[in-house]
Amino acid sequence: MTSSGSRSLTVAVGSGGLATSDMVLNIGPQHPATHGVLRLRVVVDGERVISAEPVVGYMHRGAEKLFEVRDYRQIIVLANRHDWLSAFANELGVVLAAEQLMGLEVPERAVWARTLLAELNRVLNHLMFLGSYPLELGAITPVFYSFTEREELQAVMEEISGGRMHYMFNRVGGLKEDLPAGWLLRVLKAVAAVRRRLPRLESLIVGNEILRARTRGIGVLSRETAAAYGVSGPVARASGLDLDLRRDDPYLAYGELFAPGGPGRVVTRAEGDCLARFQVLTEQVHVSLDLAEACVDRLRSLPPGPINVKLPKVLKVPPGHVYRWTENPLGLNGYYLVSKGDKVPWRLKLRSASFSNVQVLAELLPGCLLADLVAVLGSTFFVVGDVDK
Repeated sequence: MTSSGSRSLTVAVGSGGLATSDMVLNIGPQHPATHGVLRLRVVVDGERVISAEPVVGYMHRGAEKLFEVRDYRQIIVLANRHDWLSAFANELGVVLAAEQLMGLEVPERAVWARTLLAELNRVLNHLMFLGSYPLELGAITPVFYSFTEREELQAVMEEISGGRMHYMFNRVGGLKEDLPAGWLLRVLKAVAAVRRRLPRLESLIVGNEILRARTRGIGVLSRETAAAYGVSGPVARASGLDLDLRRDDPYLAYGELFAPGGPGRVVTRAEGDCLARFQVLTEQVHVSLDLAEACVDRLRSLPPGPINVKLPKVLKVPPGHVYRWTENPLGLNGYYLVSKGDKVPWRLKLRSASFSNVQVLAELLPGCLLADLVAVLGSTFFVVGDVDK
């Protein structure tokens, strides 16, 4: 054994009497135009991965400290950016925590509108990975199909909020403003169009022999390891960890939607491999479309009324502390809010889904072939800004 710093390298005698040693490879850090700046420090023996260490922090922006010097409206601007594919869901956690400390009950129309927008955001998130993951495996066409469906839904999200990714539509007490006239009908048309064309995308990826060969049995994550590392969302549910806050700790309108007979259901698999994670993501798109339609139906049946609670221009949250978590598209997202009664939080700690989903790579990658590394990495469905915060 030879040592270099804290790293040990195994030296052995290979074929022909030649001395061989493990090789240390740095995968990344990649350019920000990819999923984000992540570095993997991998030790390989030939083509086999011996160990892998995710090195994070390249995108660290100190978001948690920035939260503490901004009021609750300004925090939403920052909060929706740590996972830029789940912006609306990120906003929700902040306003729900503040509303809980204030003992605030938002109007029913706001509850159902928030639920609708959260599910549309979930579909947008999943469609991105359904297109980008095959791209990482060498399949170019699916990303064009997935972006066609994303544009359909982004059009209605942009109409209501003015933003394509960072919506800034939540407010403490409800939503920024009322739904535009005819918007719910346009949402139904968009959802129907996506549902009608989705088989076209699925025909390229689901059951594809090459994709299945690259993912089946690869990067198997056990249920116990997922739980130990705090893995959540589609990655955990693909390993049989049957956890979904929309059903298990309901918020917004999910208590009704996930009640017996409702359209909500939790998608799980038992295999825990790359293919299972991809299948869970694919099926969850259909569930979210069902939930979105149910929300539209309820909103159309509700009488006209307020979409928010009128609050003072300078909003102060009463002293206290609360932890509020939500089922974000990529997993559990939690905010621990501590208030001293000021217009800014004394502390706002973020528990992001992607952080745990990346840490488990240290368990998933050892034993894999180097050629399978990208398949495993892409199947953990993370956004690096959500890791580094």
